[in-house]
Amino acid sequence: MTAGTDHALDVDVSADVEALYRDGITARKGAFSPEWADRLGEDIAAAFEEALSRPGGAVGRGPNRYYVEIHPEQIRDFVGLVDHPWVRSLCTAVLGPDYRIVELGFDVPLEGAVNQPWHRDFPMPEETRRERRYTSLAFNVTTVDTEEDMGPFEIAPGTQWDDSPEFEHEMFPPKSDYPRYEKLAVRKYPKRGDISARSALTIHRGTANQSAKSRPVLVLGVDGPEANNDERHDMAVTRAYWESLPQRVRDHLACPVVDELTPITQKHTIEGLVMGDA
Repeated sequence: MTAGTDHALDVDVSADVEALYRDGITARKGAFSPEWADRLGEDIAAAFEEALSRPGGAVGRGPNRYYVEIHPEQIRDFVGLVDHPWVRSLCTAVLGPDYRIVELGFDVPLEGAVNQPWHRDFPMPEETRRERRYTSLAFNVTTVDTEEDMGPFEIAPGTQWDDSPEFEHEMFPPKSDYPRYEKLAVRKYPKRGDISARSALTIHRGTANQSAKSRPVLVLGVDGPEANNDERHDMAVTRAYWESLPQRVRDHLACPVVDELTPITQKHTIEGLVMGDA
């Protein structure tokens, strides 16, 4: 593997699966090298600059907070990310051998970003409601060492099972529930090279960025066979890039193969938010 420190083809993720079902989130510290994360940060910076230069290139998710969906070819080591043993093993353990990579993007809270409302990224699937089984995972990779004043990601462990008709759009809990989430809340301070995985159903929010620094985070969305989150995304690869990919990456890449890439016009906003945030 070119990406980081794990070289085995498969890793034991049993503790991570347990944490995912208990807390709704888990992480692998030092999965990649800091230098790998720095290169990813350069790729995200270039993609962000390009996206801001055209209408619809970046979608606002509150004041000074943006989300941009990108194509795999816009980062230099997409294969190192999705074929990392921990990522691959966790996807297989939670979603089964036929998991599909459906989303690649990044979230950028800039100076002045404010607290988001508590939310989940999409309505609870029926499989999760009936069987308490996940049908998707969201992976996050920071490109900076997160500090307290940079608007850390905040999550309320165990709330992935919360289910109430009072959730607006089936995603936003009522403000009367906020004290409970604030009591449960845990702020995350990942470092360059760390990667996390979570159920996007776990109630969470981005917090206020009180620094002069941005906090770019890569988002990788993965579906199990029952999920249809690919309908919300426009990721594609060129034919030449597709042919360069290892077969075991192609087996899990659910996107069109095209002759030429088209810049993605962002969508999926609900009251200033977009799926896949971090």
